[in-house]
Amino acid sequence: MIRAENIRKSFGDQEVLKGITTVFEQGKTNLIIGRSGAGKTVMLKILVGLLQPTSGAIWYGDTNFSDLNAKQRKAIRSEMGMLFQGSALFDSMTVEENVRFPLDMFTNMTKGEKLKQVNETLDRVELTGSNNKYPSEVSGGMQKRVGIARAIILNPKYLFCDEPNSGLDPTTSMLIDELIQKITVENQMTTIINTHDMNSVMEIGDKINLLYFGELAWQGNCKEVVNSDNELLQDFIFASPFLRRLRDAALKNGKGNL
Repeated sequence: MIRAENIRKSFGDQEVLKGITTVFEQGKTNLIIGRSGAGKTVMLKILVGLLQPTSGAIWYGDTNFSDLNAKQRKAIRSEMGMLFQGSALFDSMTVEENVRFPLDMFTNMTKGEKLKQVNETLDRVELTGSNNKYPSEVSGGMQKRVGIARAIILNPKYLFCDEPNSGLDPTTSMLIDELIQKITVENQMTTIINTHDMNSVMEIGDKINLLYFGELAWQGNCKEVVNSDNELLQDFIFASPFLRRLRDAALKNGKGNL
């Protein structure tokens, strides 16, 4: 579990986060949503320690992460996995080498032990036998799965995903969502996803945090989204004219939801 307590962040005179308090629950997919400029990326960077909050605290369990120095944070950081927006794979490395990278950096495992771990992890993300391919030789969806494999190779307690469906078609996006949710439940990780993908919100949003110009505007789960009377949430969800017409048609027909 990760807890944010009254997180504020300013850059000069501009306050980007305005007292965010929320809990990111273990074994669940915790989403941070909001329009561009809402503060999602800044919040994610504070959670992983890339930015220091102006005030407030981030707690990992009973540890105040915000108060730790760089050396003290190393132990917690070793328990983090990160899936970057563009996958951030090394083009000159094979799939196997990309996934093995954290093992090379942070463990003393033998070559055989590393290969066994890599193969087991590739199997979990349905990439068995792709060891010797290069990122340029696989699809965007496969690259995301390689990124997921690399993020979970050390069996992290915490998984952070920055726009995991960016650049993917709807079908592939759904597969990535399902994979992230499956791994989260199996490993009982605390997974935090920064996204604007509405399919992710509706399908895997166990805990949803809507940010609006740096403030926490709404919290809930995917079952509560459509029927919420929160105007900011409704404006965000039904920003698409097509979805707005679909909602209005459903209300007109007396269904009350989609």
